[in-house]
Amino acid sequence: MSHRRAARGLALLALALVGAPARAAPPAPPDGSLARVRAAGVLRWGGDEQGGEPYAFADPAHPGTLIGFETEIAATLARSLGVRAQFVQNDWPNLIPSLERGTFDVALNGVEITPARLGRVDFSRPYFFFTLRLAARKDDGRITDLASLRGRRVGTLAGTQAWQTLVDAGAQAIPYEGVDEPFIDLERGRTDAVLLDDIIVDRYAPRHPTVRVVGDVGDGAYAIAFRREDRALRAAVDAALGQMIASHELRDILARWRIDGPRQARLETAAAGAPASAPGQPATFGVRHVWLFVQGALVTLLVSAGAMVIAVTFGLALALARLYLPRAGRLAAAYIELFRGTPVLLQLYLLYYGLAPVLRLDAFGAAILGLGLNYAAYEAEIQRAGILSVPPGQMEAALSLGMSRRLALRRIVLPQAFRVALPGITNDFIAMLKDSSLVSVITVVELTKRMAITAVDTRGWLLPGLACAALYFAMSFPLARLARGWERRLAGG
Repeated sequence: MSHRRAARGLALLALALVGAPARAAPPAPPDGSLARVRAAGVLRWGGDEQGGEPYAFADPAHPGTLIGFETEIAATLARSLGVRAQFVQNDWPNLIPSLERGTFDVALNGVEITPARLGRVDFSRPYFFFTLRLAARKDDGRITDLASLRGRRVGTLAGTQAWQTLVDAGAQAIPYEGVDEPFIDLERGRTDAVLLDDIIVDRYAPRHPTVRVVGDVGDGAYAIAFRREDRALRAAVDAALGQMIASHELRDILARWRIDGPRQARLETAAAGAPASAPGQPATFGVRHVWLFVQGALVTLLVSAGAMVIAVTFGLALALARLYLPRAGRLAAAYIELFRGTPVLLQLYLLYYGLAPVLRLDAFGAAILGLGLNYAAYEAEIQRAGILSVPPGQMEAALSLGMSRRLALRRIVLPQAFRVALPGITNDFIAMLKDSSLVSVITVVELTKRMAITAVDTRGWLLPGLACAALYFAMSFPLARLARGWERRLAGG
């Protein structure tokens, strides 16, 4: 009996030990993400209208209305949750950081499942499978495959799977904000090729008759991105997406937008968040990135210095025209008001893309010219104020002594005017160092753009941001000190 009791005790102990792990790991408590969305009555989804057709874009027939296959997907998913869909505009490269900080509930705008993103956010099951499609000019037979891109300028979207594919292939990846601009530059000979998702190439390449499709060099999947902690919302959206796939509603949406095909049959068997490979480790901010930042700072300095030469020279001509040439002065005044009254970003777009058929400028030249022409309007007023600060009697005295007006301006008026205008000119130069970040929209990779690219690479903004700020300060502070010293010298002499 004692042996049986001992055996029974050992058996009970063994069962207790086996069952202990199950009791020691209770299920995680449900989060409140789904309840939050239902309480708000809206599913906020982030995207970028600049991505264009067929993703999410403004309806040409009904301005202010958003259409596109992702717009329909978002609306259908929101109805399944008992809420309505609300679009939140956000720059595409910053969709994941904005999602992480809670700007919207989900990111749904051609967000690719990549190892880098899997290290930061969760994904739903895929809702579209794409291929990476390569395009080149019809008269350029050098571009034949991915290997032929090594060392060549290839347009794409920054932060995409195509971008990383180009970097790995040794190509010089040129970043764009929109999807039609890469083909404009390709057609004008500013780049050698374009690598984008097939649904983009199929929509935009036919608009450019000199462009040909080379072939497909990779594939990937779009999925909806969620914050790590929003497990309940992800499960609900994933279930709704599964119902759309099972009922063929998703395929019907893709067919309406002419992007369905045999490749989409994989949607029915694709697992939620299934990556092509395991999550990758983020790059460490190190010496290589610092060197790239220095290169970006050099580009910023060269663009700003070149533009400032144009601005000061042309600004002085505008100021003199306003003061001494009545007929030309009216044109100068109109120029000043036009360029001060419109955004420099718009002027860069028009100069580089709008005038591309008649003005063949590379991105670097367009950046210098665009900033220079814009800042000339401000320089004109600064220098006009400096000229007006010189007492009129000095010009009259010079003329009475037999000097020509031109000589009097050069020897008497302008040196004194420059002393007064110097603080304003210095301030404009420092401001231009920062405004030069806008030239990234025309593919110039200056300091701020390099910082944004590095932040995506390292999956963090703090260190790249601090390094970027330090380099801007290192460029602007010595300039301010130099200008103050120059002012003291001019005041003394």
